[in-house]
Amino acid sequence: ERLAESGGGSVQPGGSLLLSCAARSYIRTTYCMGWFRQRPGKEREGLAFLATDGTTQYAASVKGRFAISKDYATNTLTLQMHELKSDDSAMYYCAAARECVRLGTATTVWGQGTQVTVST
Repeated sequence: ERLAESGGGSVQPGGSLLLSCAARSYIRTTYCMGWFRQRPGKEREGLAFLATDGTTQYAASVKGRFAISKDYATNTLTLQMHELKSDDSAMYYCAAARECVRLGTATTVWGQGTQVTVST
């Protein structure tokens, strides 16, 4: 079963968005899960990782503004985003891998992405 993101859209600077990723096949396993984004003309970058022991890692660019978590009631991985900036405009992807160090590598399972646009 694949991953499926939702919740993207357009928001003004300073606003908030909640991204969700349907992850029924992964949410209760030992897979490490995370969120990435890709801005136009840029490489895909890791934003937030959540290990099975609850440990989280955040990129410096989003630390303090974004929060990753699991919702076991709905089998989803979420990314709560606050204080959004124009630089946050990108395609956002949910990802899963057997280990956090493998997130972003060839063995990563990816969703199809959801677009976030931050503009006035």
